[in-house]
Amino acid sequence: MKLIPRFTFFLIMSLFLVYACGKGGGGGTPPPPAEANLVVTTDPANGSTQNPALGPYNLKVSITSTMPANGVKIDITAKKDDGANIVFFTTSVNKTTAVNDFTITGTPVASQCLVEIKVTSLTKPSNTWSGNYRYSSK
Repeated sequence: MKLIPRFTFFLIMSLFLVYACGKGGGGGTPPPPAEANLVVTTDPANGSTQNPALGPYNLKVSITSTMPANGVKIDITAKKDDGANIVFFTTSVNKTTAVNDFTITGTPVASQCLVEIKVTSLTKPSNTWSGNYRYSSK
């Protein structure tokens, strides 16, 4: 008589184990695909020095790599290039478009200026691109 309850117990446990093992492993969502490193071009070109000119001082920032899923943050700072680090223009915008136009304003007269550009992925903040260029106002 004791054999039937033991047999029933082992049968139920065996069925439970077979069911549990058959469900597959781990589940969960797969990791997202790796994000491409940011590739950016600027006009004026990164690293260039522009000839002295009257304004307006336009800047085009183009994301030529695949746009991150959440877009990018573009930080632009313009300052006198005389070592005093006097900033006269700054902007920080989130964008999802590949081509982005800016106008540098507040440029001091007859001065050499440095524009610094930083682009940061909003999906993966460690994915960044930095560049700069120089121009002179008349």
